[in-house]
Amino acid sequence: MEQIMLGNVSITRVREYYGSVEMDPHAFFPESSQEIWKDGVDWLSPHFLDSETNTVNSAIQTWLLRSGGKTILVDTGVGNHKERPYAPVWSHLETDFLANLARAGVRPEDVDIVINTHLHIDHVGWNTYLEGRSWVPTFPNATYLMPKDDFDFWNPANGHQPLPGRGNQNVFEDSVAPVHQAGQTLLWEKSHQIDADLRLDSAPGHTPGSSVLTLSSGTDRAVFVGDLLHNPAQIIEPDANSCFCEDPAGARATRRKVLGWAADNNALLVPAHLGGHGAAEIARNGNTFGIKGWAPFAPYSEQG
Repeated sequence: MEQIMLGNVSITRVREYYGSVEMDPHAFFPESSQEIWKDGVDWLSPHFLDSETNTVNSAIQTWLLRSGGKTILVDTGVGNHKERPYAPVWSHLETDFLANLARAGVRPEDVDIVINTHLHIDHVGWNTYLEGRSWVPTFPNATYLMPKDDFDFWNPANGHQPLPGRGNQNVFEDSVAPVHQAGQTLLWEKSHQIDADLRLDSAPGHTPGSSVLTLSSGTDRAVFVGDLLHNPAQIIEPDANSCFCEDPAGARATRRKVLGWAADNNALLVPAHLGGHGAAEIARNGNTFGIKGWAPFAPYSEQG
């Protein structure tokens, strides 16, 4: 199963890549404990951890929503042909993402809204594609919703020095600026109501403009959390940031807040990068959290 319904909203998972991100768990999550990877190997492997190579497995995927008569994409992955000198695992990819989107019944011109939860390298790549020598918007009829705080932070003209150094080099120029120059962006702040069932809210920490998308339709709830967490180990150890979090204290506080909301509201937690079943229901026991159940999406079984 690659599609579920929550209230009036359909959710489809569209894959770009699944496999190793060529980082061991303690490089990716330097604050995590040794025990979570050792004791959790039976449930983290193989979907979230390659125990043979001791590297983290991750999915690059887009969440396709159909809501209120609109076709909406949540995050757009890495993209093809992008020059990524400081992130070679994502450099010059040749994936079948647009074909996978077509198999889900969507052509680029059908997309009404693109949501970038934040503006990292692996969330904006398919915002654009290479036409001749120019990067142009992939989705010509879409409004691209971008958090203004991230737009300002990652704009090289503003001279910010991000924590990951040059890891996001070229991303603004080839995947953000062309869409803005085409007049297709809406830069929002604090909160943005998309329709009766979908709302964006600022959730800073991972980046200054990181955001979450809350779905509330009928009795169903879900929260799309971008990179608030990359791996389900962070549900068990919510204070364990990734090495890419700009504001470590802010990321920990935001992660705990959203996990608590998901548990208290019986909401499906939908991170950007989970392989396996892609999303989880959260249980709370005081200040600790666990996984109550998985979404019914079919697990990825091989690299793609």
